[in-house]
Amino acid sequence: MDLIDALSDLCKDVSQPIIAIDGPAGAGKTTLAHDIKLALAQRYSITEIHMDDLYDGWDNALTSQLTGILEHVVKAHKDKKSFSLSTYNWLAAEFNPATEIEKSELLILEGVGSGQMAIRDSLAALIWIDIDDSEGLARVLERDGNEIESQMKKWLSTQEQHFRDEGTQNAADFVLTT
Repeated sequence: MDLIDALSDLCKDVSQPIIAIDGPAGAGKTTLAHDIKLALAQRYSITEIHMDDLYDGWDNALTSQLTGILEHVVKAHKDKKSFSLSTYNWLAAEFNPATEIEKSELLILEGVGSGQMAIRDSLAALIWIDIDDSEGLARVLERDGNEIESQMKKWLSTQEQHFRDEGTQNAADFVLTT
């Protein structure tokens, strides 16, 4: 059974399923989320949310604020309701005005922190994608530019502590390596 078939199987008997894709920076979470969305779009209306859009900058990314936002999003999704969401503008270093996100049948949460304990019981599936830190760093710098290297090196420690505190990898239903 491949991953898409397994996810379909897990989601079919769950009302308002949620798939979270978590793991270190540069592992390929965004690409996998996009691929899953494309594969399941014939069966579900899908909302895809990226943690990068919810972080409050580099230094306040993995805080109780993010947890609160995720709890808000998950509750609205489970209640089959639309919800308001402010996304972070990295260039302006502030949140954009809130926009309305329409309700959907499947929610895909993607990014570091998407598999938090606070929402884990609501997930149909938690996917962990693993990558060596140095390889992940190289991928991110190639994608986003060398000017963020110092922030990314700090981020590697931040995400490592977050994963240790949350036990994310051990809680995953699927573990992939890139």
